[in-house]
Amino acid sequence: MFSTFNINYRSGEPIYQQIYNEVVKEISLGLLLPQEKLATVRELASTLGINPNTVSKAYQLLEQSGYIYSAVGKGSFVADNSAKLAGLKENTLKDLKKDLKTACNLGVEKEEITEIVDEIYSGGVNK
Repeated sequence: MFSTFNINYRSGEPIYQQIYNEVVKEISLGLLLPQEKLATVRELASTLGINPNTVSKAYQLLEQSGYIYSAVGKGSFVADNSAKLAGLKENTLKDLKKDLKTACNLGVEKEEITEIVDEIYSGGVNK
């Protein structure tokens, strides 16, 4: 199910969006594998102590984005989207490189960028 699920209830980001982001992250990291069954809406809502409609909204967005699929009467499962994820990672790295060049041209110091990267990878900044 969800191994490192992290929801920040004090964040300004909607909980359904945080659930979406966490599932995408776990799929990207290989923690959720293709065809793996996800927790039911009720199970996840109960675990997180939130309204099932919030989880349902996140699952609907995940399905619309192609990260998961639903089988009537069986539940929701991780879709096989390795090609999609590879493309997203490639595009993200291109964008990051472009943004880093812009930051460099604006005089942002390498140490400032390193601090931001360290914060993000240690979970200190909302992703």
